[in-house]
Amino acid sequence: MNSTAPSFISRLWSSVEFKLILAWMAVVVATTVLDPGHTYWNNPGSSAELIIRNTVLLGFFALGSAVIIISGGIDLSSGSVIAMSATVFGSLLIVLDPEGFHAGHLATSAVIMATVGTLLAGAMVGTLHAWLITCVGLPPFIATLATLVGLRSFSRGLTQAVTNNKSQIDFPDLALRDALKDVTSVSIVFILLALAVWFLMSRTVIGRHLHAMGGNEQAAKLSGIQTDRLKWLAYVLGAVVASMVGIVYFADTGSAKPDILARGYELNAIAASVIGGCSLQGGVGTIFGTVLGCLFLRTVIDSVNKIVGTGADVYEGMIVGIVVVLAVTFSQRGVSSVRRPFFGTLIGWAAIPVLSLLAGLSFMLFFRDKPWFGSWHAVVFGVIVAGILLVRGITEVRQK
Repeated sequence: MNSTAPSFISRLWSSVEFKLILAWMAVVVATTVLDPGHTYWNNPGSSAELIIRNTVLLGFFALGSAVIIISGGIDLSSGSVIAMSATVFGSLLIVLDPEGFHAGHLATSAVIMATVGTLLAGAMVGTLHAWLITCVGLPPFIATLATLVGLRSFSRGLTQAVTNNKSQIDFPDLALRDALKDVTSVSIVFILLALAVWFLMSRTVIGRHLHAMGGNEQAAKLSGIQTDRLKWLAYVLGAVVASMVGIVYFADTGSAKPDILARGYELNAIAASVIGGCSLQGGVGTIFGTVLGCLFLRTVIDSVNKIVGTGADVYEGMIVGIVVVLAVTFSQRGVSSVRRPFFGTLIGWAAIPVLSLLAGLSFMLFFRDKPWFGSWHAVVFGVIVAGILLVRGITEVRQK
């Protein structure tokens, strides 16, 4: 009995999910204290709704990204699939019910057929990815990089073809638009999808085979696993869930603009999966961890928006990059048997001034518009970071 409790606590503390929950709580508390408007405290309902909405929209295609990463692949095209799906959905509505589209009252049958057609288009993209990877022999990175560029260009051409050379397709039916972007309805669908994917990955033979293939594809082949079919399933699932998001984003934004819609979103999906514990080497990851990764990432971004204020969205990419680096660093630090020194080498010493300069400049960019800010604040912050890193480097040298 005495040996069971420490073992359980040790497993709990080492789990990515538990650490993400603690980190998320810390971000919420820090935002509550540092936000000048105290939005989380004064308007908890609206704040929670905004975070849930952004988490759910990211979560849809992050689930597909997680399955692909666990299976040993990568998908760089989900943002372009979202843009393509919004364009295909709008184009099908124009073709199937042109009068209702222009009048702003679409027929139910047209909406259903357009939805099915859009999801089918997503499945076709997933099939294309699987064919390029398994039959043509392209690396997943190259195959999905090609569709990252190609699908967005195709969508722009399709938009011009169905709208007489306009650059976007507007959503005409306001009632349908409100229904498709309703936070409660979308969240319920997401929960059901997450449960279905969790069951697939955790409670079925297919899920175990996907993990095995991601861990060692050659060994999986030798054991009789049909790896090509599993890759087709993973990439089709990833593209179909991205197509679902495309429909929702079309309703949410009110227009399908393929040149800018969901641009760069594929990196957020990969980031959320990695933060949630998925290894880019394949074979490792959980669906629950991915959902928590989405929640944590969107909360961090919302926190910066609250604290920094106007113009914080400019730094979203930088924030995502920092969070991903930290998440991967500490997750690998926890499971790797090799304790690599961060700063106790020549390259590490050379990186200290670079990191300190970046820290000082980032501090200046984040807070330069605050009334209390002075240039010396950024200098002091950079010096403090440099001091901390130097101490860490000296400690690592002494521990050799």
